[in-house]
Amino acid sequence: MSEPKRVGLFVTCLVDLFRPSVGFAAVRLLEAAGCEVTVPSVQTCCGQPAYNSGDSADTRDIARGVVRAFRDFDYVVAPSGSCAGMIVKHYPELFRDDPAMAAEAEELAGRTHELVSFLTDVCGVTSVPGKYDGTVTYHDSCSGLRELKVKQQPRALLATVDGLDLRELPGAETCCGFGGTFCVKYADVSVEIVGRKSADIRASGADALLAGDMGCLLNMAGRLKREGSDIEVRHVAEVLAGMLNQPAIGDGQS
Repeated sequence: MSEPKRVGLFVTCLVDLFRPSVGFAAVRLLEAAGCEVTVPSVQTCCGQPAYNSGDSADTRDIARGVVRAFRDFDYVVAPSGSCAGMIVKHYPELFRDDPAMAAEAEELAGRTHELVSFLTDVCGVTSVPGKYDGTVTYHDSCSGLRELKVKQQPRALLATVDGLDLRELPGAETCCGFGGTFCVKYADVSVEIVGRKSADIRASGADALLAGDMGCLLNMAGRLKREGSDIEVRHVAEVLAGMLNQPAIGDGQS
């Protein structure tokens, strides 16, 4: 019998601060896949806000801390395509003038995965414990889709959720307008983009909206709530794990 995969869970700032239930759902899914999961207490932000603002010096300091925190695991898994994408795609670029750190960043990048793609592509998961009585639609976040090629993996697992009916979202691959600091720097543009996205979500006729990134989910949930929509908004991990005891995102405290 093979040894369990030793996984370090990169919780992400938004999950930690706004939706801890996503972290618990991730642990349940990973453990069900036979992984030994640890959540390093010294982990911090992945550095995206600083990186997106052009602050490379602080981003490098943050990245060094992440490298140290996750040095001893077989894999690093994040319930976020944007955070995983930051580590996989941008950490090596940060240290291109520092050969020793560049090698460590490349090594970490090779062990880092977005949650749902890790379950399917690395662990070979083909079914999940979740049940959901209703229709859902799915938004593909920009980083997960374009940087990590996360597209079919969540749909494959959602197809195994008892009672769930997946309706494809018109413009599923179109940005929701969040974009990290983009929505702060260019608020008017962001509001226009998320308005078009919310119209597509409502046009799907689904009861619930799912995605794999908390930033996108918070942005879309806020818009839908302001429009008076009763569409539930949830992280895909909560549905896959069958952990739906928390109010939908935007409907109360997590």
